[in-house]
Amino acid sequence: MQRLASSFLSLLLPISLCGQSLTIAGTSAVPGSTAYGRFDVAAGSDSATWVPFAIIQGSKPGKTVAVLSGAHGTEYASIIAAQQVIPRIDPTKLSGTVIVVPLINRASFERMRVHTNPVDEKSMNGGYPGKATGTQTERVLDIIAREVIARADVVIDLHNGDIDENLRSYSYWTRTGKASQDSVALELCRAMGLDHVIVRNLDVTNPASTRSASGYSLSLGKVAVVAEAGRWARTDAADVRALEDGIVGMLGQLGMLQRARPTPLRITWLGEDSRVRTDSNVVWTPLVDRGARVRSGQALGYTSDYWGRKISDVVAPKDGIVTFIRSVPSAWAGATLATIADLLERPAGWKKP
Repeated sequence: MQRLASSFLSLLLPISLCGQSLTIAGTSAVPGSTAYGRFDVAAGSDSATWVPFAIIQGSKPGKTVAVLSGAHGTEYASIIAAQQVIPRIDPTKLSGTVIVVPLINRASFERMRVHTNPVDEKSMNGGYPGKATGTQTERVLDIIAREVIARADVVIDLHNGDIDENLRSYSYWTRTGKASQDSVALELCRAMGLDHVIVRNLDVTNPASTRSASGYSLSLGKVAVVAEAGRWARTDAADVRALEDGIVGMLGQLGMLQRARPTPLRITWLGEDSRVRTDSNVVWTPLVDRGARVRSGQALGYTSDYWGRKISDVVAPKDGIVTFIRSVPSAWAGATLATIADLLERPAGWKKP
C-alpha cells in the first residue's frame, strides 16, 4: 500500500486543501465534516435544473476522489450506493476529500427515462466536457467537469444494468499507455472487489474516446475507474453493497482510510467486446443469461415481427462471455441485443487503439 501511495503522490500534484475548509458552489465543509449541497444549473435554450452533491472533508490532508453516479437516471443500484456510501465515510478518520455526486441526470430519474436526458435527448455520459451555453445536458456536464472532475485526482464512475440490461457485474481497467497512471488504476480495480475486469485501451488524443466521464478524466491525467454492478435497474442489496464496499476499498487502497488487508481477488480478465445489434424494429427473445460462456455461431436469442412470427436467430459473433444481453422484448433499429467479450488468460501490454 505504501508503494502505491508513493507512486500516486508522484503521479499527480495534490489537489486537496490541507487543514482548510473546501467550498463548492457555495457549500463549505470544514475538516472532519460532511456537507450537502447542490449545483444550480440555470435555464438556457431549455429548462433549469439542479444536481445534488456532498463534500466529505477529511480531518487530514490527502487526495481528492470524485464519485459520480446517476448519469443514467434509471441505473438505481449505483445511485443508491453513492447515496449510502456518504454516511459510511467518517470524515474524522478520512485523509483527503471525497466529493460524491449521486444523481447527475435528475430528469431521467424523475421521468424514468432510460439512457438519456428526456429534456434534450442527450447522453449525460457521452458529452464531456459539456458546454456552458449548450442544452441542459451540456450545461450539467460543464459544471461537473469544472467543479468536480477538475478538482479530483481519482474519478470513480458508478453504473449498473439499466431497465433493459441483463448485465454481468464488472469493472473497467481503462489504460492510456502511461505506466504510472495505469498501474494505479489496476490496483484500484483490484480494490473495487468485482471479480470480472474488462481491459480497455484508450487513446486520450482522440476526442471521440474522451467524451465519457472516465475518458475525459483520463485525458486530464486523472486516474479513473468504472464499476458496474446489478441488472434490470434493480436495487438488490448485494449489488448496492458491492459498489459501496468497492468505494471504501479504493479509499483504503489510496491510504485515505484505514482498512483490513483484503483477501487477494482472483480476477477473470475480459478483453475486446463485440456488440450484436438489430437493423430493424423487432421483438427480441433472449436464450442465454448474463455471464454465459458461448461459442461462435451459438444462438443468443431470436427476433420476431409484431405478429409474433420468428424472423431469425441471432448468433454469437465469436467465442467469449456474455457481459450484457437485452432483457426486454422491445428492440429498435440499432439497439444492442448482446455484448460478447473475449476471455483472456492475462492482459496483454497496452496497444494504441
